Amino acid sequence: MSLIPWLRWNEAPRLSSRRPADTVLETLMMELAGQMREAERQQWERGNAVSKICTGVDYSWLASAPRPTYDLSPGERLQLEDVCAKIHPSYCGPAILRFRQLLAEQEPQVQEVSQLFRSVLQEVLERMKQEEEAHKLTRQWSLRPRGNLALATFKTRARISPFTSDIRTISEDVERDMPPPLRTWSMPEFRAPKED
Repeated sequence: MSLIPWLRWNEAPRLSSRRPADTVLETLMMELAGQMREAERQQWERGNAVSKICTGVDYSWLASAPRPTYDLSPGERLQLEDVCAKIHPSYCGPAILRFRQLLAEQEPQVQEVSQLFRSVLQEVLERMKQEEEAHKLTRQWSLRPRGNLALATFKTRARISPFTSDIRTISEDVERDMPPPLRTWSMPEFRAPKED
């Protein structure tokens, strides 16, 4: 017995050679297949419960008939794989959570699961597009030149001092019977620098 495999514990872990898009595609399609099997099982159990109620006798222990399984058509599978390939890896988890939430709310038939999955993927793609546009706008605004001369000259002429000690308080004005100044008390006081 060789000890070489045991001595490799300190090697750096090998990263997967698969692309993230392939992982997302495989994860989403496995989720769809699992949820379709679950919907099919629930549909079969509901059918058995109805037949048990109608006949009054449970023969399910006697013989288990092979269940017919529902499978996607190759064209529909390819379309779903194409849409799944467009999903960014960071949106894979939220897409699965939304899909499970809709399945729990609606309890669809097994034939309806793929349409529900497609609608969730379309929602995620729309959200990705909206966030990309918002990111593009913020990047555009952040890269815009800041050559606003009016604001620059205002900064040099005026100084904002929100915590100056010579700001009168309301109680001082009441004690002196003076009318309050016209500015709002919650706003900082703007003053031009004093020239000597």
